[in-house]
Formats: sequence, structure tokens, C-alpha cells
Amino acid sequence: MLGGIDNALFISSFAGFAVMGLFIVLLKWAFSRGSSLVEKPRTIGDESEYGLLKVVASPTNFVEGEMLRLRLVEHGIKATLAQTKSGPRVLAFPEEISLAQVILKN
Repeated sequence: MLGGIDNALFISSFAGFAVMGLFIVLLKWAFSRGSSLVEKPRTIGDESEYGLLKVVASPTNFVEGEMLRLRLVEHGIKATLAQTKSGPRVLAFPEEISLAQVILKN
């Protein structure tokens, strides 16, 4: 006993603060949003739910859509293939749609 203080009680009180600090950090990590390591299930959207991207082509299947997308990428057009509620769609930005349609017609 130093200076009239019970050392065991003094040390155990600091241990309690350390355990509470550990719990706080653990719970903040467990309940934080946006940094999950588990991927959310993908949802299929409508053609109008892709922001600035507009439909360039409506292929019959995913393989045909990937071939169309690769043809556009070869010509320098940024394109993406998305599965929508009405089937696969090749999407591009509005300023590149007319050029993309000309490329796909040839």
C-alpha cells in the first residue's frame, strides 16, 4: 500500500478503463457503415437507373453484348454492359452515343 491507496483497486480500475476502451473500438468497428468486407448482393435495375449512361444497344444475350462492348472499346468509346430488368444492355455516355451507334452499324 503506497500512500494509503490500495494498489490492487487502483490497478484494477485502470484495467476496467482499458477493457471499456477496447469494447468501444470493437463496437465502433462492428457497427460502422460503408466499410464492410462482405459484398452486397447485386440488384438488377431498370435502363433509366444508370445515371448518365444511356442505352446504345440491346443485345439478345450477354455474350453478344460483351462482343459489342469490346468493339466500342477498341474504337476508344467507354462502354459498359449491364444486366437490366429488360435484358442485357450496352451503355455509354450521351456525348458518345451517336458515334457508338455508327460503329455498331458497320
